[in-house]
Amino acid sequence: MTEYEAIIGLETHIQLNTTTKIFCGCKADSWEDPPNTNICPVCTGLPGVLPVLNEAAVRKGALLAAAMHSEIRLTSYFDRKNYFYPDLPKGYQISQYDLALGRGGYMDLPMPDGGIRRVNIAKLHLEEDAGKTKYEKGVRYVDFNRCGVPLVEMVTGPDLRSADEAAQYLIRLRQLLRWLCVSEANMEKGHLRCDANVSIRPVGSTALNTKTEIKNVNSIEAVRTAINKEIERQVALVESGGRVRAWTLDWDDAHQRLTKMRSKETEADYRYFKEPDLLPIELTAEWRDEIVESLPELPLERRARFMEEYDLPEYDADILTSDRPISEYFERAVSAYGGDPKVVSNWIMNEILRMLNDLGIAANELILTPEHLAQVIKLVDNGTINNATGKAVLAKVQETGMAPGAIVAEEGLAQVSDDSALQAVIDRLLAANPAEVSSYRGGKEGLLSWFIGQVMRETRGKADPQLTRELLQEALKDSK
Repeated sequence: MTEYEAIIGLETHIQLNTTTKIFCGCKADSWEDPPNTNICPVCTGLPGVLPVLNEAAVRKGALLAAAMHSEIRLTSYFDRKNYFYPDLPKGYQISQYDLALGRGGYMDLPMPDGGIRRVNIAKLHLEEDAGKTKYEKGVRYVDFNRCGVPLVEMVTGPDLRSADEAAQYLIRLRQLLRWLCVSEANMEKGHLRCDANVSIRPVGSTALNTKTEIKNVNSIEAVRTAINKEIERQVALVESGGRVRAWTLDWDDAHQRLTKMRSKETEADYRYFKEPDLLPIELTAEWRDEIVESLPELPLERRARFMEEYDLPEYDADILTSDRPISEYFERAVSAYGGDPKVVSNWIMNEILRMLNDLGIAANELILTPEHLAQVIKLVDNGTINNATGKAVLAKVQETGMAPGAIVAEEGLAQVSDDSALQAVIDRLLAANPAEVSSYRGGKEGLLSWFIGQVMRETRGKADPQLTRELLQEALKDSK
């Protein structure tokens, strides 16, 4: 059989997290609102209305363009994209076509083998969203709440070579959108939507063959699964002598299958022309420069710096830069701690991330500050408290806002490291459990962990674990 490779491009629609819609004052995010409650004559396209551009949408779109290494055009235009669909009340969508806000751009994806896959950006433009249709018992209902919500449509070149690479691109894009605070990027809520264009060719060929477009995928895993199924379908079709046709395919997540929706449209089908009701977007060089200069250090750049500056493993750097507040929390904690950054990384990945998950908040919302974390680590390092107590102190700081040292002093949590005090506890324990002592002496040395646990219970977790182990081993040996 011929060996084939996949050629994949992704079209993403990114909902910008502005307060109001792109051309009117209606609330933009209406995910949980009843149908048709956040609409007005402008976003439903009633006769005689005029759109007014939301500057915040332009600013957020330009910030994303800068982060994608795209040129921000000083002059761009809106166009009408004409097509009929029940959830498009005007019969056209206000979008951008040949002179869009952004031109070019790319994202460099780190690959598992250590290499980089450059994904070029073919289009980056502003547009308004359409409404939403819903089927129930054979009846189609239309909700116009989403009409006019500001979007950035971003289209990649045919640069991805597998479903896993497509998933990785979406993971990194979602990370970037949240990092920049331009979108919530929640695929389940429609903040980030993706269509995948898929074709195949023999390995070694440079041809771009007929592609199909996959729609209605609402999670990154669904994108991965749908692309893999379409690659398999195309390979089987070509191997059997068939020919791939340019279809738009619908992904049925419930049944994990693709079905044909319609033949794929071309740009000519949309009859683009300049939007007569909106002036061109005219930006100054100073405004553009301000946007570019406001860019924070981007996640992939920070990931590389964490590995180099703090000597962190790639796994740690990936986790710590998955979220901007976490990465900033880590750096503040390292600065306050003054010791090995890897120690701080371990505490954050094992304890702080679990706490954030349990509380459902971001790192910058914690009462437990990075400085508090550094204090707890120092208390463990110098033997004032043990590791288990340190974890408990973190929870108490978050609950009360008290300093770690004050909690340790007030609750008497300091570690018991006095030999004579621990020996007295051990002597009582062995005297009270002769059967277990006999079993240990008989060869069941795994009981040592049970004895250590009993000492910890007696001392309310304050016993020095290493000293406890040593004293127990000695005492049990003397008992033989």
